Amino acid sequence: MMFSRVLMMFIAAGALLGGIDKILGNRFGLGQKFDDGFLLMGPMALTMTGIICLAPLLSDWLGVLARPVLSAAGIDPAMFGCVLAIDMGGYQLAMDLAQNEQIGLFSGIIAASMFGCTLVFTIPVSMSVLKDADRPFFLKGLLAGLISLPVGLLVGGLLQGLPAGTVCYQCIPIFILSALLLLGLIRFPKGTIRLFSDFARLIQIVSTAGLILAAVQDITGRTVLPGLASAGDALGVVGSIAIVMLGSLPLAELLRKALSRVFCWIGSKTGLNDASTTGLIVGAITVMPALAMVRNMDQRGKVLCGAFLVCGASAFAAHMGFAAAVRQELILPLLGGKFAGAFLGLAIAMAMTRPPAG
Repeated sequence: MMFSRVLMMFIAAGALLGGIDKILGNRFGLGQKFDDGFLLMGPMALTMTGIICLAPLLSDWLGVLARPVLSAAGIDPAMFGCVLAIDMGGYQLAMDLAQNEQIGLFSGIIAASMFGCTLVFTIPVSMSVLKDADRPFFLKGLLAGLISLPVGLLVGGLLQGLPAGTVCYQCIPIFILSALLLLGLIRFPKGTIRLFSDFARLIQIVSTAGLILAAVQDITGRTVLPGLASAGDALGVVGSIAIVMLGSLPLAELLRKALSRVFCWIGSKTGLNDASTTGLIVGAITVMPALAMVRNMDQRGKVLCGAFLVCGASAFAAHMGFAAAVRQELILPLLGGKFAGAFLGLAIAMAMTRPPAG
């Protein structure tokens, strides 16, 4: 808890500095990050609100299958929730299905921020925006990241206070799905990518449907679907995350500037170009700009970017903001697990590639 409190004070300082810089005309670039943090509330709301409203119903419907199957194997049904990203309903689904609250928190916050995010966001989105020439290198990185994923999950679980054996056993479904995903990406890349793209599209459709139903219900005051959560309550969660990002994005910008020489030195030692080193920093904040930078990365940088994003994606923004909004005590396990997996992924990717010639 001490780490969480100290970090929240730093985030509050980031919000203060970002707000002051905005008033002064964005002299140091922090004011723009302050704005960016708040403006992210719109896209987040479109993605999250419907799923959050539907989460109680989804847990009932999906629980009919997940509860008996997973319980029979001694695995908490909460682990089914981590097939969705932390900010796309994974947390709500995991907690609604949980028999043990701590396993629900592990699945919905730690595992969903890595495995769920990779499954429903990073893979389908990256394959839709990257050029054909860049995809093989990025996919190679994804493989390295998936190999390092168990370490990220284990570190996150240990920092949460769960026994190592419990984490490993509860993660068996993730390990099986990850192995199948690895096999699919190696043997049938096009079909596997299409499958997960379709899955992500299905999640988007379900989320939009939930938002429509919740909006009609809140506007009319009539029950449209029994058990549907209020859109106002869901937007409260989104708003809490946006408030955290008012400070976390300026804070991340300060960190980027403070460590710029360090990253230049790392780039010189590893042979990575500026776009590659910058893309890794940006990826820890938000995924889309990092993916947009892939085209300017060298080949090794593209592999490293893919490896880093499996566990490290959005660590300092949406995912940390979500944890801060719902369970501040899990900020350290979240960040510790994500960066343990991300840096191991980078190490594996470094071993799989060679520095650019020259």
